[in-house]
Amino acid sequence: MKIFINDKPLDLVASLDFLPKKSFECVYDNPSELPATIDFHDDVLIKNPSKDIIVRLLYLMRTRKLKNLDSITLVTNEKKALKKFIKSRFMIIKAAGGLVTKEDKILFIYRLGKWDLPKGKFEKKESPAICAIREVEEECNIQVRIKEPICKTWHTYTQNRKSILKKTYWYSMDCLTDAKMKPQTEEGILDVKWLNHQDAKVALINSYPSMRYLYKRFLRLHPAIHQTL
Repeated sequence: MKIFINDKPLDLVASLDFLPKKSFECVYDNPSELPATIDFHDDVLIKNPSKDIIVRLLYLMRTRKLKNLDSITLVTNEKKALKKFIKSRFMIIKAAGGLVTKEDKILFIYRLGKWDLPKGKFEKKESPAICAIREVEEECNIQVRIKEPICKTWHTYTQNRKSILKKTYWYSMDCLTDAKMKPQTEEGILDVKWLNHQDAKVALINSYPSMRYLYKRFLRLHPAIHQTL
């Protein structure tokens, strides 16, 4: 489980599945206290965190901008219980969206000063797939067909003083027709644009870390995108 908190990734990993592919600058094993904020920099590893430590960590990540922090990884023997505990600290909202392709191009939207991907919240009794299709078609005024699921992303934000954890289901999609494509301006979308892989990488610089993570997952399913340059 990877949660983006203030655009910083927090990974929750089971001990048996922990096969680090990177080095960690800060390592803490079963800490009784959190280190001083200044100690959090680059990639941080915390082994066997208690629930009390997780509460303090979530508060720290939500309320402070840890400019020198790249990521935090929690490794535990109780992943299922801690995942449930972390989710209990938030109001959960579900959403779905899509990465839409047309030949060698991917569909991006421009909203709130950043490049993003079309998505939106569930309506009553809606399935993730139906929600994803509806939101993409409404936000971009196109018609699409789902190909396959990509992954789920989690990110947090505050609304009306409530801590929200949004779970978004993402799907790979084909464009059926874009003859009347236009941005859904009432949702704050200013532009809708087809971008090739190189342009997408540039656009993602002015986007969210969760979108860059999602795009990497998408490329694993569609390696041919690399070959179109």
